[in-house]
Amino acid sequence: MDLRFRSLVVAHAVSAYGTYLNLIALSLFSYEVTGSALGVGAVMAVRLLAGVTAGLTAGAVTAGLTRRTVMVATDLAQTLAMVLLALWASRTPLWVLLAAVVVLGAGNTYFNVALRSAVPVMVGQHDRARANGVLVTARSVATVLGFASAAPVISLGGFGVAFGVNAASFAVSAAAVLMLRPRTDGEGVTGGDAVSGPGPAEGGGGGSASRRGGRLRRRVAGLAGPLLGLIALRGLDALASASHNVALPLAAHAAEPSDPAVFMARFWAAWAVGTLLAHQVLKRRSHGTSWGERAFAVGTCAMSLCFVAAFTGLPSPALIAAAVAAGFADGWTEIVYTSRLQAAPDRQRGRLFGLSATAEQSGFALGTIAAAAALEALPALAVVGVFHGAAACGALTLLLLTVRRRDARRDQDHSDRSSISGEKEEDTHGTSTGARPLPGP
Repeated sequence: MDLRFRSLVVAHAVSAYGTYLNLIALSLFSYEVTGSALGVGAVMAVRLLAGVTAGLTAGAVTAGLTRRTVMVATDLAQTLAMVLLALWASRTPLWVLLAAVVVLGAGNTYFNVALRSAVPVMVGQHDRARANGVLVTARSVATVLGFASAAPVISLGGFGVAFGVNAASFAVSAAAVLMLRPRTDGEGVTGGDAVSGPGPAEGGGGGSASRRGGRLRRRVAGLAGPLLGLIALRGLDALASASHNVALPLAAHAAEPSDPAVFMARFWAAWAVGTLLAHQVLKRRSHGTSWGERAFAVGTCAMSLCFVAAFTGLPSPALIAAAVAAGFADGWTEIVYTSRLQAAPDRQRGRLFGLSATAEQSGFALGTIAAAAALEALPALAVVGVFHGAAACGALTLLLLTVRRRDARRDQDHSDRSSISGEKEEDTHGTSTGARPLPGP
């Protein structure tokens, strides 16, 4: 990883800081504009729906344009949206707020899909796990700083200053991509060339519906199997993560009613330390880039157990340890998962990460609604336990399928070797009519 990539990571961390600061500012601002909790939920739903829709089209967009173009365009669009909110902060109409959250939701998805799919091109396949670790670490630190600084920024400068900081963070990211000009697309993949045209067997324009259906089936088959199972588990993991995000403020008020913000800051700071440790461990393992479904499934189980433990009323030192362990498992799964999808061919990566973004945001949206409704009747531990229990069951299912597939492949390889050995023995000791060299001196 060269200085150019590390500089890009720093710029992305600045953008992430503004995003997480804005999550709190935008939630409070939405309540001020709409005047109800239902309105806040509706604004959040619009943002998530924009992200889900963008995930469905992200593969085609990144294929039709260069990934660098997508990154710059989405950063600039989000900068403009936040500037408008900053200027109209005192009298923002509802339609302006909704338009801004649509741009933020779609822009974040498009940018992340372009960045994730471009990492192997920027640093090489061999270093992609380390590069993902650096990105995860930078984003984790930005998350903690963004959440921690939201309250003082809003109290001192108001929503206009908070939105202005977020706009500046997007502008920094766009300027970095423009100035550094990282290589984001493979050789010969620029603009429309990223999508392969019809081959000889498919014909040119005006192909029949059956041929188009065949191409669609081949595309789906290219993503089938373990990768689809991996993406499905990622969506289930996002659904489970929504439960502890919704329940954590309740746990903070129950544990420290006088100052719940300190409780949450301490928890997320410990979580960020865990993600940093995950990167340090993974980058020292020589085979880190070859880990796949099993490592991701085990990490998901560990993460679910740690987050459930955090809601059992542990004393402060044990709670910090559980948060660090949860962060470690969270960072582990993020790095392993992203590195596994990046191992796919360059032309498949956009579709994979677009599908992944759709699964993650759909899961998180559904989990947020379901967990919020469940918390009206059940304690936080029960809700978090059920949601993360579902994620752990999904991880165990994927782990079982992976082990069975590996055993079946081993049996097939053994059968093939036995067949080849039998053919050689028959060729040596039996009658053969094929062309063989005559015995010479």
